[in-house]
Amino acid sequence: MVPAKLDVSKQYYATSSLVVGYALCSSLLAVINKYAITKFNYPGLLTALQYFTSALGVWVLGKIGFLHHDPFTVEIAKKFLPAAVVFFLAIFTNTNLLRHANVDTFIVFRSCTPLLVAIADATFRKQPCPSRLTFVSLVIILGGAVGYVATDSAFTLTAYSWAFAYLVTITTEMVYIKHMVTNLGLNTWGFVLYNNLLSLMISPLFWVITGEYAEVFDALRSNQGSWFEPGAFFAVSLSCIFGLLISFFGFAARKAVSATAFTVTGVVNKFLTVVINVAIWDKHASPLGLLCLLLTIAGGVLYQQSVTGAGIAAVPQRESVLPKHSDSENDIDTSGGRDEEKGLIGKSSGL
Repeated sequence: MVPAKLDVSKQYYATSSLVVGYALCSSLLAVINKYAITKFNYPGLLTALQYFTSALGVWVLGKIGFLHHDPFTVEIAKKFLPAAVVFFLAIFTNTNLLRHANVDTFIVFRSCTPLLVAIADATFRKQPCPSRLTFVSLVIILGGAVGYVATDSAFTLTAYSWAFAYLVTITTEMVYIKHMVTNLGLNTWGFVLYNNLLSLMISPLFWVITGEYAEVFDALRSNQGSWFEPGAFFAVSLSCIFGLLISFFGFAARKAVSATAFTVTGVVNKFLTVVINVAIWDKHASPLGLLCLLLTIAGGVLYQQSVTGAGIAAVPQRESVLPKHSDSENDIDTSGGRDEEKGLIGKSSGL
């Protein structure tokens, strides 16, 4: 009896550690990325360093047997390339949004994704129209977002242009990559490896298109900018490390707890991000703007509850007809049903 109790206790602490680790990484990541882009004002290079860290981390951990990922092959890379381009654009617009706006603006627009995903699913993937409760939650999300924009004293055309670009690309990414990953049959760490390695290969093209390469070369030639400042080095390193950590904790926590518990953790993470952002500096919204932000998050909570309830109701019907999935199929499903950090700036995905 004692060994059984010890095993249960160990499992409890292991699961708790994974959930706490995921919560910390998730709630801090947006703030850390904002801090990094403030100290190191080269968004293209910053994201490339994050891609490199995540891809290298997965490869090294795979070599030492800590995790398993699908091997990188040219055949699969060709098929996955369109998804990687969409992922890159989502992270690229995300980083530029954080460059020009505060973290609260990012959270508001990120919270609006269920609205567009529901429309995209119904239009392009022929999914059923949202239920009444889901529709109400989407209206609340939209109302909160509109209220936030109306009360945003730091409104700029540049920031909101990046915000709308991010909203479109992250919605496309969430709908398209779910379809792509399911069809290719990659496991979760294979998904991380392909996403980050292919995005790293794409990065130089966008350095040229945006002209950032010229800024980087000018800064190197003149030894100016933030290249050699300890603060910038620390911020970039922290951003890269957290990008890899959220991949590990996100996937591990998703497997260790129920879908509902994982969803609740994601919601709590958003509130923690708001609290941390308000506490550490003045780069945040006004009190009325924060109230609208909380309304948007509340709409997201209601949306997740409505979707989760519908999914649970459908399970008995599916189980009576379909055989049980293998572990690899479950991996595909969980990598498809991604939350904000997966597209998010987590680079696993996180952004």
